[in-house]
Amino acid sequence: MRQTRRPELGDKFSSRHGQKGVTGIIAEQADMPFNDVGICPDIIMNPHGFPSRMTVGKMLELVSGKAGVLSGDLQYGTAFGGSKVEDMGDLRMKHGFSYSGKDFVTSGITGESLPAYVFFGPIYYQKLKHMVQDKMHSRATGPRAILTRQPTEGRSRQGGLRLGEMERDCLIAYGASQLLLERLMLSSDAHQIDVCETCGMMGYHNWCQTCKSSKGVIRMTVPYAAKLLIQELLSMNVKAALKLEDEFPTGNYEYSAESTN
Repeated sequence: MRQTRRPELGDKFSSRHGQKGVTGIIAEQADMPFNDVGICPDIIMNPHGFPSRMTVGKMLELVSGKAGVLSGDLQYGTAFGGSKVEDMGDLRMKHGFSYSGKDFVTSGITGESLPAYVFFGPIYYQKLKHMVQDKMHSRATGPRAILTRQPTEGRSRQGGLRLGEMERDCLIAYGASQLLLERLMLSSDAHQIDVCETCGMMGYHNWCQTCKSSKGVIRMTVPYAAKLLIQELLSMNVKAALKLEDEFPTGNYEYSAESTN
């Protein structure tokens, strides 16, 4: 069944050169920049996508498309052949445009000219099937994986949203330790285990199998994945003892006047 959908934030677009991207902002036409003949662009692309992707064919399509529109004939962007960039530059100059394909652009918000010339031109763009309306997903509680006891992955399985390594690094940089604890353990796979203070090994039911004693066995909360890792190491004959410290250590701390200011 066909639907008519207006582009919205997060929808994916691509040119014919594999240069894909998502919509970051939708602005009113009155706020869009315009060139000296009053043309404003339909799409503004971040130029930082060119050095990494190296889609030179896209730039050739822009300059040849502009020259072809002005002269009314076909231009060819075949590699190592076709229309020459120099000839297309001459065509643009003949019709009163810049040789390089850049235009003098004025801001639609302030009415002032932009500090640099902007590369302008016609290009074919396609709307991809990846639309934010189809990908929206949220979850409060839901199923968990049997092995790790962590939330399942994926929209189809009512999975959770992964807080990855980069997100974790950002939170560490901000010093948001309680948020890290809540996201990475309490809301994910918090699990209570018994640990022996003497040998550092895990016990069960307030009993240490290594020391054959219940003395000094304490209960603590860890991520289930950590407990699983320790048990997998034990299965490979690698001892992973836990060294415990008091959560609220007692001690006499002296604060000088310099350290408090």
